[in-house]
Amino acid sequence: MTATATRPCISADSHITEPPNSYLDHIDAAYRDRAPRLQYDETLGDCMIIDNGQSLVPMWLVAAAGRPTEEVRLDLGKHFDDLHRGGWDPEARLHDQDVDGVTAEVIYPSVGMVLCNHPDRDYQHACFDAYNEWITEFCSHAPDRLIGLGQTAVRTPDDGIRDLEAIKAKGLRGVMLPGFPGQGDYDDPMYDEFWDAVVALDLPASFHILTSKGDTPGSDSVRGPKLNSFISIIRGNQDIIGTLIFGAVFERHPDLRVVCVEADAGWAPHWMYRADHAYDRHRNWLTAGELTTSPSATFMEHIYLTFQDDWVAFKTVDLMNEQRLMWANDFPHSDATWPDSQALLAEHAAHLSPETQSRILHDNAAALYGVA
Repeated sequence: MTATATRPCISADSHITEPPNSYLDHIDAAYRDRAPRLQYDETLGDCMIIDNGQSLVPMWLVAAAGRPTEEVRLDLGKHFDDLHRGGWDPEARLHDQDVDGVTAEVIYPSVGMVLCNHPDRDYQHACFDAYNEWITEFCSHAPDRLIGLGQTAVRTPDDGIRDLEAIKAKGLRGVMLPGFPGQGDYDDPMYDEFWDAVVALDLPASFHILTSKGDTPGSDSVRGPKLNSFISIIRGNQDIIGTLIFGAVFERHPDLRVVCVEADAGWAPHWMYRADHAYDRHRNWLTAGELTTSPSATFMEHIYLTFQDDWVAFKTVDLMNEQRLMWANDFPHSDATWPDSQALLAEHAAHLSPETQSRILHDNAAALYGVA
């Protein structure tokens, strides 16, 4: 079955579910005994075990797109073969795209998100190198529809630049960065050459939710019942945006564009208002000097936002830059709109002009990632 799409749709944030040997087959031999691998848990089912159990990823929960709410839980004991095959099989993935009326997807990792928070940067680097090899092969089956991004541990600014060059050489179309770099923070001038390389190599830099330590479920920084963490996970990305804007990174790199991934967009108008207010009243707190443009203007120009069924974002498009908004279906994760994306879009985007719909659902992502 193929969904009826009235226009081309690119999902600017979709995922793979890394298969059992994706890291084992590609990782540096020195780290093979610590490589992420599949292991069955009597309660959680098949999990990807990171660093021999330091952390784990319950794969059924990761790949719960389209499942009934009653099945979005951790105690079903499911096996990897129960997951959506399109999570690792490119041919099956193209069929899954057709089912949802999607013509292309920007592909992010799943296990790789958790790896962003691992404390050993050398281990991170080895895992990301292995992932970059695997995702390159996966996307090579249909490079016009499977838009792969590489990962870097950013152990140091120079090491990060070498990673960027390797990612570009593989033909990947962007780079996913960990929420925190290995040294300092991303607004430190030590990263100026790194940001220059991001621009020069035309590798859009992305920050995905759940890659900044404190924004992960179960973190000590999250208050109240565990479900409350679902509400707070966007904070990590908001903090990164504020760091880059108030740290004058975009002042020093006017051609830099950054993608805020899966943190929704409906909050952005208020965030921009609040940022302008903070700068107007408390700019004396800044150590990077005065900004030549307002925080809101910088946000509108330099920050792309991806979102799924965020109807608030569709209602407040006129308060944002519609050329920086990119719709996504998040397949095959539990928050995905798949396989019902077209029905949701018909409802949420109906009031927008055809030109605005085209930008948000296709054109912005196509331009950013060079999709024909």
